[in-house]
Amino acid sequence: MDDLKQILARPIQLAEQVIKWSDEAYTFRQECMELKAKVERLAGLLRQAARADLYERPARRIFDDTEKALDKALALVDKCRAHGLVRRVFTIIPAGSFKKMTNQLDNSVGDLSWLLRVSSTGPSSSLIWEQIAVLYTGNLEARADAAASLVSLARDNDRYSKLIIEEDGVPPLLKLVRRGISRGQENCALAIGLLGRDPECVEQMVQAGVCLAFAKVLKEGPMKVQAMVAWAVSELAANHPKSQDAFALHNVIRLLVGHLAFETVQEHSKYAITSKMSIHSVLMDKRTAPALQFSRTYWMQGSMAA
Repeated sequence: MDDLKQILARPIQLAEQVIKWSDEAYTFRQECMELKAKVERLAGLLRQAARADLYERPARRIFDDTEKALDKALALVDKCRAHGLVRRVFTIIPAGSFKKMTNQLDNSVGDLSWLLRVSSTGPSSSLIWEQIAVLYTGNLEARADAAASLVSLARDNDRYSKLIIEEDGVPPLLKLVRRGISRGQENCALAIGLLGRDPECVEQMVQAGVCLAFAKVLKEGPMKVQAMVAWAVSELAANHPKSQDAFALHNVIRLLVGHLAFETVQEHSKYAITSKMSIHSVLMDKRTAPALQFSRTYWMQGSMAA
């Protein structure tokens, strides 16, 4: 939080400079006064933000965008100041510059107002909706960040987890875990594991296709993502034992055990290629050990029944 307050120092300084230079405008004075009014409101919101406990992830992005807008506003107002006849003659300000600048400042005012509102009440449904919207419409990097935000929310309490599921947050998470950048896939698998807090939530995710998505990752995904999926499987199976049959039906159990067996053979083979990380070492990690134990137990039970 102290880092955020340090980040705020420059936008506040820029806002004060824009206000000061607006009063010194020689040309486009009316337009500069309108910008000044916008920036004064923005400066007030920035000072409020400096005193508030903010939700960190969106705050950094909003502060960065606000600083960029104020930089542009300062450059625009500077062109309108009295710098001598020659400079005034050769300084060209496009007709739409002030309108564009006004829109950017309005966006910053809206973003800061939203941030203060959300931070004052804690993470709310509006924040969850926004992150889910990014999961549906954003690029892969933005979707990875949105998944990380949902992880933070899901960790907070059960209510947020259920709200994410109720607001259709699971389908885009499953889509990203199948086809996304590695960081996004890991975040999605972690989010899904955290969302499965009770049988009802797990059943909803099974119905949404979590078994198929996880099977695809365990077949061809990066090892770190497979490890996170293994952990998520153990969480879902532990919180809803009946889901074990669904995972087995979609070969998730077989894939987990198969990874272990394959890597164990490789490690004892003189022809094995040495690597810094294998799925075996990942699966033996304390985070994914429950998935391995669950897979072994389920597999042994199935073998005995046969």
